Amino acid sequence: MPTNASAAAHALMDVTASDSTLRRFLHGLPGVDAVGLEGRAASLGTRSIKTTAKAYAIDLAISMVDLTTLEGADTPGKVRALGAKAVHPDPTDRTTPSTAAVCVYPDMVATAKAAVAGSTVKVASVATAFPAGRAPLAVKLADVREAVAAGADEIDMVIDRGAFLAGNYMKVYDEIVAVKEASGAARLKVIFETGELSTYDNIRRASWLGMLGGADFIKTSTGKVAVNATPANTLLMLEAVRDFRAQTGIQVGVKPAGGIRTTKDAIKFLVLVNETAGEDWLDNHWFRFGASSLLNDLLMQRQKLATGRYSGPDYVTVD
Repeated sequence: MPTNASAAAHALMDVTASDSTLRRFLHGLPGVDAVGLEGRAASLGTRSIKTTAKAYAIDLAISMVDLTTLEGADTPGKVRALGAKAVHPDPTDRTTPSTAAVCVYPDMVATAKAAVAGSTVKVASVATAFPAGRAPLAVKLADVREAVAAGADEIDMVIDRGAFLAGNYMKVYDEIVAVKEASGAARLKVIFETGELSTYDNIRRASWLGMLGGADFIKTSTGKVAVNATPANTLLMLEAVRDFRAQTGIQVGVKPAGGIRTTKDAIKFLVLVNETAGEDWLDNHWFRFGASSLLNDLLMQRQKLATGRYSGPDYVTVD
């Protein structure tokens, strides 16, 4: 670990000076031992959690949820209901923490902002021609600026996976830098769509590329493809943010998204965070779950711990 974090950060800036230096750096990262990575992720997933720790973990997980609706059929009414649920996930128990954010398309940001006004809940907006990212940069930046102007606190961008897989790393880097600038004060989450990156080595390279470009969070997936967040790819990204902070002094968050539906799954991910990146990331400023159905299971499990019985799915709202 460097004694001078700013000097280390400056040294890393040099790797983005040209396409060749960036390529050399990314391909110089240690190769990923797939068997070892998956084995460690599986091993950490077997940790048992006692009742008191489970209650803490459930509340922590609720506070980390980015409650999400990203459908073509989204309506203002649906977004307002989602906002109300984010602020008070369990209206019968005001000790239940609010979620971290609601995540919507840019045209729904103003509606979401009004729905969560006066609360701690942030409004996140996907942008940059989500989910495919197949649009000219000018269109992507206009998408971002519209969301920010409407009040978005956070922007979730998608990288150009085609450019990345073709080895055009500088194009991807330049787009991240441009989106970061267009985001202004909004925090930037950079989505890799790990299910399309094919290899763990690519996920590690994308993680570093996103952080070099100024990401405040790195995010696994859009939730729109067959393979989304997994314990293994999230573990790999947690290792990346840990190592990046060790070299630069800069902390970056992680957001697994898609496919995390149960309390058991969420707790496994929290164990990964604690054992890999450390306690500094066990906060919704640095770790999020991109989810829609997860919150319902967390609420049912929370009531089970409080009352000793399940209330059933009718206890929670249907998203």
